[in-house]
Amino acid sequence: MSAWIAFSIFAALMQSVRTAGQKQLTSSLTPMTVTLVRYLFGLPFVIIYLLILFGQQSVPELFNAVSNTRFVVFAVLAGVAQIVATILLVKVFSFRNFAVGTSFAKTEALQTAVFGLVFFGTALSASGWLAVFVGFIGILIVSVPKSKQPWELTNVVLGTLSGTAFSFTAVWLREASLSLSLPATHSAAMTLFCMVFVQTLICLVYSAIKEAGQVRLMFKRTSLATFVGLTSALGSIGWFTAMTLENPALVKSVGQVEFIFTLLITTLFFKEKITLREYIGMTFIVVSVLILLN
Repeated sequence: MSAWIAFSIFAALMQSVRTAGQKQLTSSLTPMTVTLVRYLFGLPFVIIYLLILFGQQSVPELFNAVSNTRFVVFAVLAGVAQIVATILLVKVFSFRNFAVGTSFAKTEALQTAVFGLVFFGTALSASGWLAVFVGFIGILIVSVPKSKQPWELTNVVLGTLSGTAFSFTAVWLREASLSLSLPATHSAAMTLFCMVFVQTLICLVYSAIKEAGQVRLMFKRTSLATFVGLTSALGSIGWFTAMTLENPALVKSVGQVEFIFTLLITTLFFKEKITLREYIGMTFIVVSVLILLN
């Protein structure tokens, strides 16, 4: 198995676990504060990872990175895009027919392939495109609402734009990482640190000004917040490393196994039954990954 596939699967697993933790936080915290938890409590673990990789060269390499204009521009763009994508997705959840909007957000992998080709010339092979489309079909099968629901234009647009913002996050963070003359693991770690640092500042300033009470409440749930921060950091390490090693569109396609992990979590811990349609969707997702393994 290629290293980027292993990193992608690991990232998907960590993301599904992190999401389960975040859902528990949403009962008492606003979407922005929950987003802040992910970055603020994840930052210390990202710093530890950076120090493990770079050791005494951490500070000199950080100065080299921030003096690289191309790196800074793409890292900041990717960080902001990820925040925007998350906010748009949260807005989708405010609709009664949010499942429709969420389905359009799942065009993320396909959009990443198109944007990567158009803006950066990162073309996929025929098997790569096939894997992206097969995985996309699998996600659609499990995402489309079970019963007929109205497709409100605003909902569809927000969902699609969320997928677009996540797509640009992927291609921009790859460009930032590749702009550094470092091994893939090291450049990915440096990109991750700079992005999370910027994201923490943005979310912290906003929350301190607009939701000061929420920030105080956040620190009353440090155990769960630390768990979310740790799993978020581990997942991001996997995503960033995989996207540095391989085309983000393929990484996103493999990453769709997150849905399988999520189903297993809900089945094992919440005793929910898996439907026939979900089994069919999982089959498509597994097939897309097997295509990339060959």
